[in-house]
Order: sequence, then C-alpha cells, then structure tokens
Amino acid sequence: MFRGTTIVCIRRDDQVALAGDGQVSLGQTVMKQGACKIRRLHDQQVLAGFAGSTADAFTLFEKFEDKLKTQQGQLARAAVALARDWRSDRVLRRLEALLLVASRDQTLILSGAGDVIEPDDGVAAIGSGGAYALAAGRALLRHSDLGAADIARQALTIAAEICIYTNDHIRLEVL
Repeated sequence: MFRGTTIVCIRRDDQVALAGDGQVSLGQTVMKQGACKIRRLHDQQVLAGFAGSTADAFTLFEKFEDKLKTQQGQLARAAVALARDWRSDRVLRRLEALLLVASRDQTLILSGAGDVIEPDDGVAAIGSGGAYALAAGRALLRHSDLGAADIARQALTIAAEICIYTNDHIRLEVL
C-alpha cells in the first residue's frame, strides 16, 4: 500500500473532477502539508494524479505525457503503452507509484504490474486513503445531487477524517 496520499476521480454528467490531498509523510512524520499531487497533461485535456514516491511519480508523469503525445492524446492507448514499458523496463519497473488518469471520456488506474483498470461506475481512487474516498464518492454519487467537483472534495475530506496519511489541503481540477 502506498502511504501519504489520496487521489479521487469522480464523473458526473459531463464533468470529471480529480482531487488530491497535500500531505507528504516520511514514516510517521508529516513532512509537507500542501504538496500538489495532481496535474493537467496534454494541452490541459488530461488530468493525472499519483500515489507513491514523489520522484517516481514525476518520472511517470513525464513518461505518460510522452505516451500521450505519441498516441495523439488517446488515453487508453497511452496508458497501455506506459504500463507495458513500466512493467518490462528494468529501471521503470522499480518505480513505486500508482497513477490515476482521466480525460473527458475515460478514467484509468495504472500500476507497475501492468494493470490498466477502468472503473465501472465513474469513481476511482488510489493511495492510502483511497478506499475511504472511493466509498464516500460512491455514496455521494448515488445519494446526492452534488456535482463532480463537490463530490470529489467531500470524498477527500471524509478520507482525511479517517486516514492518518491524508489531509484536507485539497487540490482539485475539473474537465
């Protein structure tokens, strides 16, 4: 399990929202409160967030951006290409992180084991508080009229109340 972050993605109607907390932990010490673990890629058309080692995540963001360019912005093709390289490349396969990526049409979770997973219900989450944010996001999606951004923010807030590796310094991006 990757400790020190929570990233959640919510789809509702014609919006997709990606939110991440700001806590960076080293062992049992909070090293930073306001880190930015999400970013926009490929001419602002793709949202990406990471859980895991920061240096590894930056490497994966770069590699994924390159794959998006090579695949002309096709999210699934870029994700499969990155997952293939991540699993087979001697250097990349040692990277310890997960990526959650989203375009207007698709949400995917990528891992170094070669996984490219698309959620069934428009909700995805990764990181130490991921299960809490996922549960909260699903409940809010099913039982409220809140928009994608509000659900993502609330799901992360709820995760921060439960997970000691997640805080409420939330960064949010919407497509």
